[in-house]
Amino acid sequence: QVQLVESGGGLVQAGGSLRLSCAASGRTFSSYDMGWFRQAPGKEREFLAAISWSGGSTYSADSVKGRFTISRDNAKNTVYLQMNSLKPEDTAVYYCAAVLHGSPGGPFGEYDYWGQGTQVTVSS
Repeated sequence: QVQLVESGGGLVQAGGSLRLSCAASGRTFSSYDMGWFRQAPGKEREFLAAISWSGGSTYSADSVKGRFTISRDNAKNTVYLQMNSLKPEDTAVYYCAAVLHGSPGGPFGEYDYWGQGTQVTVSS
């Protein structure tokens, strides 16, 4: 069982930056690939970025490539999402999720555990 708790959301002006954190419980954090997603009101959940269990591989959606960066610190059981050049359309609830490394589909498949989400609001 893995419990995930996101933090770092808030209100920021367009062009600003935020760093989201996702703290994981348990001693098997390094066995999981991690992902960040978001969901805006009235829209479907959107994949943003993923990182492999070791941090050796990262993946980003085209919509955030060059602006958002995913990273992890296995010693701290934490995954991060650095968000720069934020736009009003980035306003959403942001979620982190974990999938056991080696699962079908990998970081693009079904995730096993989800956090409760953190709100990010970007004002124009």
